[in-house]
Amino acid sequence: MTTTTTKKDDVSVGLDCGRRDYVISPELVQMYADAVEDHNPWYSGPSPFGAAVAPALIRHSEVFVDRRWYLPNIYGNLHAKQEWELFAPIMVGDLLWTHSFVTERYTKRGRDYVVNEVLYLGAEGQVYARGRTHQSFVREDANNGTVVGKDREKETGRRFEVASGAALETLTPVNKEITLTMCQRYSGPGKNYHTDREEARKLGFPDVVVQGMLSVCFLSELMTRRFGEGWYRGGKMAVNLVNVLWPGDKVTTHGRIKEVAPEGSHQRAHLEIWCQKSDGTAVTVGSASAVVPS
Repeated sequence: MTTTTTKKDDVSVGLDCGRRDYVISPELVQMYADAVEDHNPWYSGPSPFGAAVAPALIRHSEVFVDRRWYLPNIYGNLHAKQEWELFAPIMVGDLLWTHSFVTERYTKRGRDYVVNEVLYLGAEGQVYARGRTHQSFVREDANNGTVVGKDREKETGRRFEVASGAALETLTPVNKEITLTMCQRYSGPGKNYHTDREEARKLGFPDVVVQGMLSVCFLSELMTRRFGEGWYRGGKMAVNLVNVLWPGDKVTTHGRIKEVAPEGSHQRAHLEIWCQKSDGTAVTVGSASAVVPS
C-alpha cells in the first residue's frame, strides 16, 4: 500500500493515482466472504451468470491502495460519502485492472474534502464499475485531542431520520455484529486505525474506527439478496457515512422501495437504504437503485 501523501496544494482535480492489475481468484473472493460474513453460494458457483461471480464490491477499498491523493494532515480523517455504479459482473478468474484519480475537491463545515474516483475495467477495456469516495480532512493543523468521541452520535445534530413516507416494499434486513476480528480481516493485516486501538488513538479516536466501506458492503449484500442480477447490471448507490461504527456494535441494514419506473424494456426500483446500530443510531444513509428482476 502506498501511503505517501502529496503536498496539500498539489492535490487537485486530475491528480492521477495510477493503474493496478489483479486476478480475481477464488482465494480473494473467500477472503472477502469471510471478512464481511457474506457467504453467498454464487461466489463459488453456479450463479445467474453461469460460473462463480465475485461479490459486487470485491475491490471495495481499491481507492485506499495508493493514497497520494490524501492531504498531509491525516489526523482525524474520515470517510464521508460513497457512490457506486455497477455495470457488469466480475467473474471469479477474471483479469481486472483499476485506475484512480481525483475528480473533485471542496470545503464543508470546517473540513477539506477530496473525491477520488476509481474505474474498474476488464482485460479488453470493458467497464465493470465506478466508485467515488469522498474523504474528509481537518482543515487546521490538528494533532491532539479526540476528534470524534463515542458520545458524538448522541448529539441532536447526529440523529438522522430515515424511513420517511410510504413504501412499495420493505427489504428483508441483514444483521451483523462488528468484532475486532472482522475489522482485522477486512482492513488488515497490518496495524492501522481500523484494526488497532493504539493506532486509532494516534489519529484522535478513542477506539478502533470500523472502516466506513464495511457498512457499504453490508448494503451491497442487502441489494444483492433482493435484486440479484439487477444489482450487478446497473446497480447504483450514493450514501453518506454519518456516524462512526466501533467494534462491539450490532448493526442492521435496511431498504425500502419508494418507486418503480420504466427503463427501456426493464423497470428500475428506487430505494432509500440505511445501516443503523441496535439503539437506532444511523451509521450510513442514502439511496440506491437496481433493475427489477424479470
